[in-house]
Amino acid sequence: MKYTSRRNFLKQGALVGAAASLAPQILSAATLGLNGRVGPNSRINVGFIGMGGMMAPHLRLSQMPGVQPRYICDVRQNRLEWGTQEMANRNYNEVVATQDYEDIIEDSSVDAVLVVTPDHWHAAIAIAAMRAGKDVYVEKPMTLTVEEGKAMVAAQKRYGTILQVGSQQRSESAFRKAAEMVRNGWIGEIKEVYCSIGRFPPPVLGAEEPIPEGFNYDKWLGQAPYEPHTTERALGSFGNGWRRFWEYGSRKHGDWGAHHYDIAQWALGRDDSGPVKFVPLGYQGEKYSYHEYDDGIRVVRDHPDMKGHMMRFIGTEGEVRVSRGNKLETTPPELANRPLGSSDERLYRSPGHFRNWLDCIRSRKQTICPATIGHRSGSICQLGGIAERLNRPVQWDPVAQTVISDDVALKMLDRPRRAGYELPV
Repeated sequence: MKYTSRRNFLKQGALVGAAASLAPQILSAATLGLNGRVGPNSRINVGFIGMGGMMAPHLRLSQMPGVQPRYICDVRQNRLEWGTQEMANRNYNEVVATQDYEDIIEDSSVDAVLVVTPDHWHAAIAIAAMRAGKDVYVEKPMTLTVEEGKAMVAAQKRYGTILQVGSQQRSESAFRKAAEMVRNGWIGEIKEVYCSIGRFPPPVLGAEEPIPEGFNYDKWLGQAPYEPHTTERALGSFGNGWRRFWEYGSRKHGDWGAHHYDIAQWALGRDDSGPVKFVPLGYQGEKYSYHEYDDGIRVVRDHPDMKGHMMRFIGTEGEVRVSRGNKLETTPPELANRPLGSSDERLYRSPGHFRNWLDCIRSRKQTICPATIGHRSGSICQLGGIAERLNRPVQWDPVAQTVISDDVALKMLDRPRRAGYELPV
């Protein structure tokens, strides 16, 4: 495994590029004369950006047919060492390791990237990759802010990128079947949707701690305001760490909410729209936070009566309850095994979230979760977070994509960025 950095990238890059040009199995699409796009039988040269805990299950992509890992990237040296070993375990011994994602963006032999960083880095890296002609898999929620989401949509449209947001529940058969039952009216008119997303404890604001050797903490902070380093702030934990801080994400809205709100959007046929009101827990005695659509349907967070499932769709003529692991229950029970009729609407059927992305890179067809969908679902996470932070309802115009009659909430649709970490345009 090779290591590189911005200081020596230009020198090493020439050698890496020369090696790539002599290796037919890892030729880039551009080298093959395909206008920068991967041909149907070509190998896809991939860069893996963000080697934290979330990347571990994503490394299975490296062993899928037609994939050639070229780079791994992380701002922590110890995570690069972990990634080096993981790639070696998969018989990839010539993958370049770097602390600077720019090295991957600037290498024309790379066809696609996985962006598996904390949320506040998603948009900048993904847009830079799209601008460089690379296809993108970006973890959910797609962005940190609503305005970043608009920029992502514009970039995908402009550059013709094949982009997949990591909302993988769309590629699970139980969630698709649940959405189809709701869309086709099998449980009547939908009244409410319950989503179990849980709660994080407050962030820990401890005393400043030394920055570990080999950790580019300033770059980890990126666009976010500078804060003294603490282990908790920069920790990549599923239940703690940076996910608890508003500076880097939308807390539980952006954690599990990004999954379940996305499925609610799909099932309700709102992928190109969104709710009109966001109400936080505790406002004027509200027992649950929720968002509401223009037809009165409410998506309620953490209702106690989930009946053992992650999501519960309640209609006038029945219910659909669904969870990961292809767990699906209905009321009446026979709906769960009822096949779709000839006139029923059929939703996008994905062979698997990574497989769908790779297939679409080759075919240039749209993925199951492109930027337009990721933006609308991400906006719900961000607006729910804004209502929670302000402790008051936020009114939203999903057509104009703007806050109504609330100047403070309107300003929170975007965030100031530190100098040197501007969003690519």
